[in-house]
Amino acid sequence: MKEIISTRNAPAAIGPYSQAVEAGGLIFISGQLPVDPATGNLAPAEIKAQTEAVIKNLEAILKSEGLSLENILKTTVYMADLSQFAQMNETYAKFFAANPPARATIEVKALPKAALVEIEAVASR
Repeated sequence: MKEIISTRNAPAAIGPYSQAVEAGGLIFISGQLPVDPATGNLAPAEIKAQTEAVIKNLEAILKSEGLSLENILKTTVYMADLSQFAQMNETYAKFFAANPPARATIEVKALPKAALVEIEAVASR
């Protein structure tokens, strides 16, 4: 059995998918874009600002379930330009300083809304 997770404190899904789904104590968070949930605007076109916005959206979804970033087991980071990896990683590290989750980082041709970064995550309750 699965439970759909949704919060107004993170961007609404822009297609036929859920912000997150929980099953068997695991929470699968859909890829988050650097969108401000209050305005719907994309964060400035700078990798550090967009990475921070994305992680704050992940955090908002987890917080709606009484959880935090510490509950994340794995992330997948999608980047439009891997030459900006060091800058993304610097911002990412501020949120996952101790006991960081497993991670894969993949360069893609393009992301929705011309974002520079998108991150999906799997967390445990």
